[in-house]
Amino acid sequence: MKLENVVFVRSAVDERGFPNDSRRRIVFAGRSNVGKSSTINSLTGKKGFARVSSMPGKTVFVNLFLVDDRRWLVDLPGYGYSKTSKAERERYSALIDAYLTHDMQDISKFVLIVDIRHKPTADDRLMADWARAYHLPLMVVANKADKLKPAQIAPAVELIRTELGLSQEDTLIPFSAENHSGRDTVIGAILAE
Repeated sequence: MKLENVVFVRSAVDERGFPNDSRRRIVFAGRSNVGKSSTINSLTGKKGFARVSSMPGKTVFVNLFLVDDRRWLVDLPGYGYSKTSKAERERYSALIDAYLTHDMQDISKFVLIVDIRHKPTADDRLMADWARAYHLPLMVVANKADKLKPAQIAPAVELIRTELGLSQEDTLIPFSAENHSGRDTVIGAILAE
């Protein structure tokens, strides 16, 4: 399974920049600094493809990529960074909401990225609840698995599953953007329809 023929198309600041076609969408969402851009880089095999920053809150647009000219890969702004102004957080939230309501019927996979080392935040739970409420195909990628000892991974996964209200059938994959562990499993789950 591959996500290699990926091309950056544009960054959208509002609905005018959102895709207006029938291609399916793979949407990536997650907290600021959870590693969304690093995850996209790992999955596409292109270092530096999606811009990565050590400062949280740097993805401030809806970034749009085409995969095999057949589907959109969508990188939403990170949420939950407390050091941005309230006005900026509200702007990010409005942009995320505008995108999701605009393209909801075309979303083939809603990929929620969480940090495997930490209990999901209220914002993470809100995103998972939102995806379920709108019957979006939710999958959770528990990034930064390389930071845990192997024996710590299963309990961390179960904590995330419980906190997000996921069933055993829901897709939750331990992953590392750093060493690419879980990469093929994540790609396979993303491309399965």
